[in-house]
Parts: sequence; C-alpha cells; structure tokens
Amino acid sequence: MRIVLFMLCAVLSLTAAAQRKSGMAFMGPSTQAMQRDDSQNPAMLWVKEGEIAWRRSDEGNGKSCASCHGDAEGAMRGVAARYPAFDAQAGRPINLAQRINRCRVRHQSASVLPAESEALLSLESYIALQSRGMAASLPDDARLQPFVERGQARWQQRMGQLNLSCAQCHDQHWGQRLGSSIIPQAHATGYPIYRLEWQAMGSLQRRLRNCLNGVRAAPYPAGSLELVELELYLAQRARGMEMEAPAVRP
Repeated sequence: MRIVLFMLCAVLSLTAAAQRKSGMAFMGPSTQAMQRDDSQNPAMLWVKEGEIAWRRSDEGNGKSCASCHGDAEGAMRGVAARYPAFDAQAGRPINLAQRINRCRVRHQSASVLPAESEALLSLESYIALQSRGMAASLPDDARLQPFVERGQARWQQRMGQLNLSCAQCHDQHWGQRLGSSIIPQAHATGYPIYRLEWQAMGSLQRRLRNCLNGVRAAPYPAGSLELVELELYLAQRARGMEMEAPAVRP
C-alpha cells in the first residue's frame, strides 16, 4: 500500500512538473509589477545593504568578501542557482546562507551571522541577484542523492494535527484557494523573498517553518538538516526554471 501511495505521489509530482509555474504567476497585477520593477521592489533595499557588506572589511582579519572573490557581478554569477550544494568538510549539503557563514568563519575570522538576520539576508539577497534570469541548476552530484530522497519523502509525508503533506497542497491542489489565498506550486526560485505579509525579507527556511506551523506540526529548527533536505528536493523540483531572486510575494 505504501509503495502504491509513493508511486501515486510521484506521478502527481511529474504532472505538476510538466506544467510548472513560478509563484509570481499566482500573484495579482500590482504585486507582479512590484517584483518586475527594481525601483518598486522593496527587496532591493536589502540588496543594497548586501552590496555594501560584500565590500566591508571591518571585522575579523580585515578581509571582505570582495578580497577573495572580487566583483560579485562576475564571481557570483550562477552561484545561487546551484545551491544547496554538498560541503565536503561538513559531510552534508548546506544552503547558500550556511555557505556565507562558513566563508566568514574560515576565511575572514568573522562571526556567524544569525539566521534570518538583516545582515545575512542582505548578503544572500545580493548574491542571489547575480543569478537572476538563469536556470535553477542543482548539481548532478551523487553525494546529494540520499539527501534529496529524504527531502522528497518529507515533502510527501503527512504532518501535524491537520495531517497534511506539502505535496497535497502544492502538487495536487495548486491554483485552488486556501481561505482567501491562491495555492501556488511552491517553486523556490525567488528566495530570499520580500513577503508583504511579513513586511520584511525572509529565507526559504522561514517559509517552510511557517508552513509547518500552518499544518500545526512542530517546525524543524532553523538551519537543521531536515530543512536543507527539503530545500534540496525543491531545488531538484525546480531545475531548469528561471531564478528570480529577490522576489516579492503576498
């Protein structure tokens, strides 16, 4: 029975993949216009702060990101499209925010930036902007496969007091309404995002934790392997789609 259910979920996932749509397609015209126009997109305020932080060298050993990488416009082109990625030293996949912090500690002797902090989201947004318009391209790395599979299983697992899975909403019922909101397909091509509900920037992990709260499940801790595995599966699911970070969402 479990095998049949797993195969059914896989078929539904493939059906969704054949007609993939960005979350932008489910937004109203005014919100779409906000994302399209950088002068209106509030996320660009974080991008500007990230650009300043990229060149800042007033912490740790005095090195900035630019000291090693040079101009982000060239060096970071396509980087966000390839994350999460496997980190050999950690022996596990890490997301882009975790890579930023590892670089800070290893190469700048600087402190770790807290999850969801303005400083971390700003740097991540600036780096993610360099991949805008490129195709999401999770590496074909065999070391990632078991983590992707666990992320897929978690995506299809019913959770919480509402006994719902991510797949039930975003693969099987996308385009329908949940209360006053249209259910998107949940392709993670725009993160970090500025969400109007938050009136602030947020990471994909923040959104995943919100969804877990929504089904009344205990959310995984920020930075946990469980959340990175979900991010990995979503990156595979969105492979080939256009990167649009930093995006705006309702």
